[in-house]
Amino acid sequence: MGAGLAPNLQCPPVTDFPSPALSSLPESPAPAASGAPADVAHPKGIKSYVRRAGRTTTGQGKALEELGPRYVLDYRAAPLDATAAFGRAAPLVLEIGFGMGEATAHIAQVRPGDNFLCCEVHEPGVGALLKRIGEQHIENIRILQHDAVEVLEHMLAPASLDGVHIFFPDPWHKKRHNKRRLIQPPLVARLASRLKPGGYLHCATDWQPYAEQMLQVLSAEPLLANTAEGDGYAPKPDYRPLTKFENRGLRLGHGVWDLVFVRRGER
Repeated sequence: MGAGLAPNLQCPPVTDFPSPALSSLPESPAPAASGAPADVAHPKGIKSYVRRAGRTTTGQGKALEELGPRYVLDYRAAPLDATAAFGRAAPLVLEIGFGMGEATAHIAQVRPGDNFLCCEVHEPGVGALLKRIGEQHIENIRILQHDAVEVLEHMLAPASLDGVHIFFPDPWHKKRHNKRRLIQPPLVARLASRLKPGGYLHCATDWQPYAEQMLQVLSAEPLLANTAEGDGYAPKPDYRPLTKFENRGLRLGHGVWDLVFVRRGER
C-alpha cells in the first residue's frame, strides 16, 4: 500500500467530485448478489461512465494541447509499463472518474510518494486536471482518457495496483435505474484481481441506498476484507478531502459513507 495511507494528513475542503466514468462488463451471473432490488433486471453490460455535455474552456484547451502529450497516456491493449510512464517506480493507485480533478490533484500532492493513474472520458475534466497539474507542478499523475473497464482488462496486470479510488459514482437514484450502478460484482471482482495482496479499494458515496449496495457487494467479494470495525463503513481517510457539496450536505445533516476494503493475502 502507498506510503500516503499511514499519516493523518489534514486535508482542507476542495470542490465537488463528479461521477466517475467506465464502460461495460459482463452481466453478473447472480443478480440478487448485486444489492439491486430483485425486481430490477440487470443489463447485459454496466456502463462505467455517462456522456456529459460540457464545453472545453480556453484554459482547458491550452492545457490539453501543451500538457496532454506529457501527462495523457495513449490507450493500448497491452500491459502498462508504469515505471516508464511515470519515470519512476512507486506504488500505483488507479482512480476511476475524476471529474474536474480538484480532489485528484489534492490527493496527489498530499501523497507525493505514490503514482496516480486516472481514468476519465470527459474532455473538459481532463483539460481541467491538466491545468491544475501545470499550475501546481504535480508530477505523479498520468491520465488515460479512455474507458476504465478496458484499461483494467488490457493494460493492468493482476496484482499490479496498490490502491483504487472510486469517489461519488452516479447513484442512479431511481429504482429502475439501479441496474446501471457502477459498483456491481463483475467490476469489483476485476478490481480485486488487479490489487496486490494488502492493496486497498476505497469507495465513497453520499447516497445511503447506494452505500448499502456497495457494502453488500464489496463484502461478498471473497478476495476483499473490510477494514472497518464491525464490518460496516470506514472513517473518512485523511487523504480524501471534503468537497464543497459534501460540506454543504453535512451542514444539512446529510450523510457520506466511505468504504475501504483490502485485498486478502500477504505481500
